[in-house]
Amino acid sequence: MNKSELITAMSAKTGMSKKDSEKALKAFEEVVVEELVKGGKVQLVGFGTFDVAARAAREGRNPQTGAIMPIPASKAPRFKVGKALKDAVNKK
Repeated sequence: MNKSELITAMSAKTGMSKKDSEKALKAFEEVVVEELVKGGKVQLVGFGTFDVAARAAREGRNPQTGAIMPIPASKAPRFKVGKALKDAVNKK
């Protein structure tokens, strides 16, 4: 399912127009991004949690040459699945 299909499905489920569904999805995306940039997390009970994982600096290898190269520290967004979503996918 791509973004436009998601907007269409949201519109059908809620009775909102596609334009309003698109605005709601965009607002959700913006709120999650803003919170993660601040270092916070967004927890949707039963669905999952969006948060940021810190990755330490480390050494890696160039696969073509085998040369050692530094990989800088970084932050990566992640999503931890909630129990209700996991159970729904596994039909429990």
